[in-house]
Amino acid sequence: MAFTESAQDMRDELVQLRHSLHTTPELGLHLPRTQEKVLAALEGLPLEITTGETLSSVTAVLRGGRPGPAVLLRGDMDALPVTEKNDLPYVSQLPGQMHACGHDLHTAMLAGAAHLLSARREELAGDVIFMFQPGEEGHEGAKHMIGEGVLDAAGARPVAAYGMHVVSAMLPIGLFTSRPGPIMAAADTFRVTVKGRGGHGSSPHRSLDPIQAGCEMVAALQTMVTRTFDVFDPVVVTVGSFHGGSADNVIPDDARFEATVRTFSKGNRTLVKRRLVEVVQGIAAAHGLSVDASFGMGYPVTVNDESEADFVGRTADELFGPGRYMVTPQPVMGSEDFSYVLENVPGAFVFLGACPPDRDPATAPYNHSPEAMFDDAVLPDGAALYATLAHARLS
Repeated sequence: MAFTESAQDMRDELVQLRHSLHTTPELGLHLPRTQEKVLAALEGLPLEITTGETLSSVTAVLRGGRPGPAVLLRGDMDALPVTEKNDLPYVSQLPGQMHACGHDLHTAMLAGAAHLLSARREELAGDVIFMFQPGEEGHEGAKHMIGEGVLDAAGARPVAAYGMHVVSAMLPIGLFTSRPGPIMAAADTFRVTVKGRGGHGSSPHRSLDPIQAGCEMVAALQTMVTRTFDVFDPVVVTVGSFHGGSADNVIPDDARFEATVRTFSKGNRTLVKRRLVEVVQGIAAAHGLSVDASFGMGYPVTVNDESEADFVGRTADELFGPGRYMVTPQPVMGSEDFSYVLENVPGAFVFLGACPPDRDPATAPYNHSPEAMFDDAVLPDGAALYATLAHARLS
């Protein structure tokens, strides 16, 4: 019997858990209430459970009925610092905190997979690691869990790892999509302080204006990207923060800006770091100013193993029938700390459309929006795919 029928039978429990998580979202690495709810959802299952030492993680190991390798399934649990604007009976009760990226669904689906696989543990030729992870939203939770031993929780490094992410737009509800190779970008941060000499706005020639030079740098960075990098190995540099000055007639001593930098290859990630610094230093020198520039390394590129990505596609087709899975033609410029897992274990990351049917996926508010909305209907299918990937991979 496929896991789809059993997953549908537990739909109400999955929805209840998801709604409970959604009403009380928590941020970062420390999610005590979320951890408590996950532990309660797993109670009574034949799992070896450990919790994190430096973060509110939950690691659960299911021992199969026969010896074999291990497979890892991951679901992230943290929310975002966003005030929800949806009118729902289970709306977030905490202003400034919202499950705007759908991690509440991931957690519920992974808990569902633990129930599905536990019921058929004797069929498993190996072990399953369930990785309930805090701190995906910029806190490197996966890296922390790896440091605390999640990849060795079953006694041997997993032969495969799978992660899933719902989206509130772009994809129609129920459609799974992935691809071999890079699927999400590396995300780094470029920080610049332009140092000039302040003065009166009426006499700019008596000062060294850091705002004018900073604006020139912002424009030059875009030109540098288009003239340095191949469009088929894309690089994105977006300045999202620019600060300088306090009054219309005062030239400040300095100005500051920050940019997010997205890349898909190690070569471009190294080159863009050098070229960004060269551009701002050159412009500063041309205007007689100085500049401090730093490059903060963030999440690496999320790279799907080719054979594991193909396995996900075949499994989804067999489980749900034709038309429910497609190979996405290009990677996504967002980033994911599941990338740290895939640097150590071959595996695949897959997206699942969760846009409510009364919304147009082309125009619906996307993940991280205060109006992002995810349909509960995808919960059983997400749990079923998690469970089937582990069961089939161990077969």
